[in-house]
Amino acid sequence: MYKPEGYTDVSPYLVVADVEAVLTFAETVFGAKRLRIFHREDGSIMHAEMRIGDSVVMLGGAEGGAPALLHVYTEDADDAFDRATAAGATVLQEMQHKGDGDYRGGVADASGTQWYISRQL
Repeated sequence: MYKPEGYTDVSPYLVVADVEAVLTFAETVFGAKRLRIFHREDGSIMHAEMRIGDSVVMLGGAEGGAPALLHVYTEDADDAFDRATAAGATVLQEMQHKGDGDYRGGVADASGTQWYISRQL
């Protein structure tokens, strides 16, 4: 097999300063499941993989990281948005009907990763 079982052919890869913080945020808000995690000799996370719904998201740790943005469809967008803000996320855009068939809002987690939480109407 050319890829791990259950993985999609394309996976977003985020380079963030605090991999653990992003993993914990995604677990809290979206019920993400950790898959594989590889550590450096100093114990920091070099590479991690998590599943959100039917998608695999990969993360790499790097000083300073880079701006990253994810759009996540979820069954209950209001509930996920509330969990995100309860987990300390900064509101970038309140939940609203966008005119493109989506109901969507945006937050940024403590690492600066932007999460646009959406439900198709």
